[in-house]
Amino acid sequence: MFWELIATIFAGLGAAGIALLLRKLSRNRAPRWLVPVFAGAAMLGFQIQGEYSWYQYQAQRLPSGVVVVKAIQQQTPWRPWSYLYPQTLRFIAADIANASANTKNSDVKLVDLYFFERRAMARRVPVVLHCTKHARADFNQQLDIPLSDTPLNGQWQQLDADDALISAVCAS
Repeated sequence: MFWELIATIFAGLGAAGIALLLRKLSRNRAPRWLVPVFAGAAMLGFQIQGEYSWYQYQAQRLPSGVVVVKAIQQQTPWRPWSYLYPQTLRFIAADIANASANTKNSDVKLVDLYFFERRAMARRVPVVLHCTKHARADFNQQLDIPLSDTPLNGQWQQLDADDALISAVCAS
């Protein structure tokens, strides 16, 4: 974030320099307010470009076997341009290459989910998925792994049959 601030300042300085050059070329006929307008527009444009390109950059850097299962797009009032084109500032990725099946029930798989958010550290959360019953539970020591014919208890959350997480993990 520090380097992003430095880059934003330099974008503003560069645009202000271009405006000063335009004033010099026009023999100071161009208005003085052009300099801060160019600087502010460049800094705002740099920040907007960084927010829109963040998701693609992060998703491309994921190692093989880690796939994006959900991208959350946001619209906020302090970013009015996001109403025209929503921004992806958070996403969830699953490590399907290292997903492991349970020894008691092969329909149950343990997988690590990674939660990414702009300007925040990624978080890893291990979850357990039941592929045939389309359910998910947070992994902990008290989790009851059901046998194939046993109904699920309250620790499990029902998911849609076409959920991207179930499709990605259970298809592999």
